[in-house]
Amino acid sequence: MKIWHISDTHTYHDLLTIPEGIDMVIHSGDCSNPRDPYNNESEVREFIDWYKDLPIKHKIYVAGNHDTSIEKGLVKKIDFSMHNIHYLENDYINIEGVEVFGSPHTPRFGQWAFMKDRDKLDRFWRYAIHGYVDIIITHGPPKGALDKSYNRDGSMEMCGDKSLLNRVFELEPKLCLFGHIHNCKDIVNAGTLKFGNHETIFSNGSVVTDGKFGKLSSNGNIFEI
Repeated sequence: MKIWHISDTHTYHDLLTIPEGIDMVIHSGDCSNPRDPYNNESEVREFIDWYKDLPIKHKIYVAGNHDTSIEKGLVKKIDFSMHNIHYLENDYINIEGVEVFGSPHTPRFGQWAFMKDRDKLDRFWRYAIHGYVDIIITHGPPKGALDKSYNRDGSMEMCGDKSLLNRVFELEPKLCLFGHIHNCKDIVNAGTLKFGNHETIFSNGSVVTDGKFGKLSSNGNIFEI
């Protein structure tokens, strides 16, 4: 199965080049921008209209912290499923023998959607990702996996979730897909990574660069499993 992973399109999905021969497309969140869920809704629905028409058999969407209209319930799972898009929110799905788990939750930073306190995430991931899985999709990255950014004092930090990294190492899925942390200034996060002797491929599918929205810096990542 050939998989195209994208994330953080932030309304610029029309700029993507649609690759040929893809069996499954996975978007790991932030198709939209506004914090206000009522303003956010139209952007999510516009994205769905684009996503549903992609010439790809299987489509998966996991929400991101900017997708406030989904958290608020203004856009519901049925709004995706009626267009043959699988929306995953702490759910599993098996597609042609490939076991997939998806969750929108990220460590709390500001007042956005689907955020949890870091000290609650270890218990959450152990409960939510509870069995065999080939692909783990989250909006945010595990700690140390293509997750570098600058904090408010200008120093560089790894923004990812250590509890999620621990769970991925325990379960060893084929793919761990996320976005959330974009390219910024001189930091490139978009791309793929493997850790040491671990077989899991980590993919940051974000396609934008902070401060340069309107021009894509990546076209996502492609895998075959």
